[in-house]
Amino acid sequence: MQWTVGLQNVLNKCDSFYLPGSTRQLSKPFVLDSQCVGRIPPNVVEQLRNYPQTFQLEMDNAGCITNVSLNEKLITFEDRTKAVDAVMKDLRDKNIFPCLNGWRDEMYKVSRTYTSNPLFNMERSATSLLGIRQYGIHLNGFYIDKTNNDVVMWIGRRSRTKATFPGKLDNIAAGGISVGYNVSETFIKECAEEASLPEELAKRAISTGALTYYYEDDRGYFPETQFVYDLELPADFTPINSDGEVETFYPMKLEEVVERIANDEFKPNSALSIIDFLIRRGYFKPDDENYMHIVTVLHRDLD
Repeated sequence: MQWTVGLQNVLNKCDSFYLPGSTRQLSKPFVLDSQCVGRIPPNVVEQLRNYPQTFQLEMDNAGCITNVSLNEKLITFEDRTKAVDAVMKDLRDKNIFPCLNGWRDEMYKVSRTYTSNPLFNMERSATSLLGIRQYGIHLNGFYIDKTNNDVVMWIGRRSRTKATFPGKLDNIAAGGISVGYNVSETFIKECAEEASLPEELAKRAISTGALTYYYEDDRGYFPETQFVYDLELPADFTPINSDGEVETFYPMKLEEVVERIANDEFKPNSALSIIDFLIRRGYFKPDDENYMHIVTVLHRDLD
């Protein structure tokens, strides 16, 4: 299987924080309890000046902003969550940042790492404004065509009413890890909601590791970690969506999947999980010219 310009373009979308033209050098660390828990785009920093009761801008001797924190009076988990939520709702109501138009009423935890204690909770759609780490699960669901031993992958098309990436192709199941769920619980939930995968079948999935990547777009910063699973499905299984977030499913041979990724038909981070699948299955070789670059982008150090 050959690496193409189209595949590289998809990889670049998920690595844009590190590429020329990003605002990385202008961003400011978001520091809380002596821990860097995010990075804030320059246009967001300017807006946070208007909320001194919640956000505190640290300055050096020259009067330049060095980092952003929360007001030192906000000590408890509850006070921090409430104060930040009020600011984000005010910014939403002022229609300043497009990401807040997709308000979900779904909370993500804010912490240094996935296993660290949460410092506060935050509305999912707003996390990109503070560059908060986001976590999710992705499932590569496939079966083997016994007539020719081809690998056939089940691919979903996202609902055209989705707030993000409407109508794009996607994994059979994927989703973010919200407050109150761990990785395994999120995986079982998303399998059931998105593809009607019975729990006993979903539990056969093999955890294959995690992808870490960092991108920037008009919504803000996205340092993301995706826990990836592979599941070989029975040849007679057909996924059925149950939560209205998937329009339809297609069985696709890997060659068609790769072609559609290169044609920019996939949600970018879902394409990453499939590229990872192809690497692990040997479709891309260590001696290929771009191999180490691909692996590096799939496993960025988010610090």
